[in-house]
Amino acid sequence: MDVHASLRHLRMSPRKVRLVVNAIRGQKATVAETRLQFMQQRAAQPVLKLLRSAMANAVNNFQLSKESLTIAKITADGGPSLKRFSPRAFGRAAPIRQRTAHIMITLTSPEAGRAKAVAETTEKTTKKSAAQAKKPAAARAKKAKAPSVKKEAAS
Repeated sequence: MDVHASLRHLRMSPRKVRLVVNAIRGQKATVAETRLQFMQQRAAQPVLKLLRSAMANAVNNFQLSKESLTIAKITADGGPSLKRFSPRAFGRAAPIRQRTAHIMITLTSPEAGRAKAVAETTEKTTKKSAAQAKKPAAARAKKAKAPSVKKEAAS
């Protein structure tokens, strides 16, 4: 089961946010939370808040345990830039782009993945048995005899 959370329009450069995001990618959620608490970068605080939000979503909405969660995917993409101007010499103006970032995080739980896999396999077997039940008995008997005839012909 995947749990998503996103933070949009963070007033910080995506390049600076990626430094923090890359440090926690693929880790257990509890380990990543501890790492973010002790990071010196300013971007660590909003990423920590987002991680805690995703963990709360998993616990409250899907009844998953915090300890089983891992960071499956985390991205820091660019958002819209605020365009400003700075005065320069001889009456000129130099552009300033104040960048924003969008952060998306996806947490996954192996225990939920196992439950999903079991549900899919049971669904496939019930479809097979339902399809076989629809076929007439004569067609099923022909299929059963066909492999044995080929074996006799081969020997």
